[in-house]
Amino acid sequence: QVQLVESGGGLVQAGDSLRLSCAASERSFRNVFMGWFRQAPGKEREVAAGISWGGGTTDYATSVKGRFTISRDNTKSTVYLQMNSLKPEDTAVYYCAAARFLSRATNDYNYWGQGTQVTVSS
Repeated sequence: QVQLVESGGGLVQAGDSLRLSCAASERSFRNVFMGWFRQAPGKEREVAAGISWGGGTTDYATSVKGRFTISRDNTKSTVYLQMNSLKPEDTAVYYCAAARFLSRATNDYNYWGQGTQVTVSS
């Protein structure tokens, strides 16, 4: 059982930056692919970014590419999402999740954190 705990959300203004963190309890963290998803009110959960177990492969949704950066530190069992140039449409609950392979599909992720709220004011 992998437990994931997100942190770093908050209320910011448009154009600001935030860094989200997701700490994993599983010692085999380095063997799993990690993703950041987000869900805005009234909308379906969507992928924001994903990263391979070694960090060599990353994937981004078109809406965040060039503004968000996903990274991981396997020595700390932690994955990060650096979010720059935030926009009001980035407002959502952000979740980290773990999977056995890199995917954009929520159904492929077996473990989820509780989520952290990011609110971007205009």
